[in-house]
Amino acid sequence: MTSPKDPVPVSPADLAALAREVAESAAQLVRDRRSELFATTGTRAGGDAVTAKSTPTDPVTVADTESESLIRELLRERRPDDQVLGEEAGGALDAPDGVRWVVDPIDGTVNFRYGIPAYAVSVAAQVNGVSVAGAVVDVARRVTYWASRGGGAFACRGTREQPEGEPERLQANPITDLGLALVATGFAYTADRRREQGAIVAELLPRIRDLRRMGAAALDLCMVASGAVDAHFEHGLSPWDWAAGGLIAEEAGARLVLPPADSRSADGAVTIAVAPGVADEFLSALNGMGATAAIPGAIPRAE
Repeated sequence: MTSPKDPVPVSPADLAALAREVAESAAQLVRDRRSELFATTGTRAGGDAVTAKSTPTDPVTVADTESESLIRELLRERRPDDQVLGEEAGGALDAPDGVRWVVDPIDGTVNFRYGIPAYAVSVAAQVNGVSVAGAVVDVARRVTYWASRGGGAFACRGTREQPEGEPERLQANPITDLGLALVATGFAYTADRRREQGAIVAELLPRIRDLRRMGAAALDLCMVASGAVDAHFEHGLSPWDWAAGGLIAEEAGARLVLPPADSRSADGAVTIAVAPGVADEFLSALNGMGATAAIPGAIPRAE
């Protein structure tokens, strides 16, 4: 980290570099705390490591709050005048005139708790509600994805200081047959919203190769960017779920449908990222199922 007296980055590329630096620092904290708080696999923990948020199935761990605190501290050192919107500590709902950082300290908290290696730290910079830079760190796999608007999307194993090879430029899959598409999705906490999501899945499954449910939307979006899946759709994401991953997918060539920048999970709006060669057919199929409309429900998505 440079000192607060150093020049403040203003370009999307500089903001992306800062997002990556901050996200990787938080990811290391999360990685260290996983072994300290829980068994190698499973949910056993001592003390007050886990509490519930909206429902008993919607957990927050001490690592979530510690990670967000670190992210806020590092951003404050470098860009003290910027606003921050975080999953745990909240922040400005309305998009400000300047830069707003949108952060998810652990996307996939349930996976983190259970020891399932699919959870991430997500840090994005938005201007007027539009993501211009972002980074997502796959904590368990030690892979960082990042993008700047107009500058492409990239991934690298390791860290900026100790990369394991050259960065790879990301490109969504060149698929043209929806019947061969591998699609990622996620589900909410409320029974009513899950019931509607289940009906959509039942209608979609015969039309595609298969579904994957990872439990971390930020990673799903990065997987569209890298070609690990061909599409992702989900109702009821909040800005911290898609702000960084959505930009990464877009810069890799994916077609996007995003909620408004001031939306929340309770609005039930849909987030879609899909490889361009099947985008029209996929969006038409979802529209025919009513899946491009919002699914209301006041409880956040299951992470």
